[in-house]
Amino acid sequence: MKRLKSCMDESILVCVYYGPNGERLIRRGHKLANLLDCPLYVLTVDPFPYDEFDAEKSGYMERWQELCDELDVDEFVIRDNEKRSSAKVIAEEVHNHNITQIIIGQSPQKRWEEITKGSFSNVLLREISFVDIHIVSIDRGLKSVSDTNYEKGVRAFLNKENDENYHLAFSRSSKNLYEGIFYKETGTDFNNGVFKFINKDGKTCQVHVTDDRIEGIVKEPPNIRDH
Repeated sequence: MKRLKSCMDESILVCVYYGPNGERLIRRGHKLANLLDCPLYVLTVDPFPYDEFDAEKSGYMERWQELCDELDVDEFVIRDNEKRSSAKVIAEEVHNHNITQIIIGQSPQKRWEEITKGSFSNVLLREISFVDIHIVSIDRGLKSVSDTNYEKGVRAFLNKENDENYHLAFSRSSKNLYEGIFYKETGTDFNNGVFKFINKDGKTCQVHVTDDRIEGIVKEPPNIRDH
């Protein structure tokens, strides 16, 4: 049970996108929220559906969710399959949570749309009012959380080999157990990488693939991560 914050007239929203700097922004927001003893929310926006996120994006999402749980963030908000501009989505969350302060990152990247440009704060201010905006400089020396790069995802299938082993296939057949997306590691001639699929409980999962094979995912799969 979360304790009641003493300063309920203040509320902070951290806006993050996929990259190694998201964790820094969340920790900055947590530090400020502790000083003010007020609620903290974290928001990420993406134009694609969650189920279509690639392995790298999924990795960032997992880490941010873990960090938000660790820091007792009030809510981690994921706005996927979003066709509106980031500014409009942020403005909506500002209204929903009575936000008084926003934290965004300053970077030359395009991934968070205009947030990465100097003019985004003006765009945001046209959507909202009476909100303080904190622009945090990004450390360009930070490297990706994952040292492995993946190729563009392709449609693939998981076939049952025996009670303990499964293998990857790229053609539809009666042996297909799961259908999903395979992300191959760059720089390898073999099918090594990540396979992402929806399990029978409706959860999005991913498993590691080594030379077309995945082991031990029948009962309590050791390499599976639920989202």
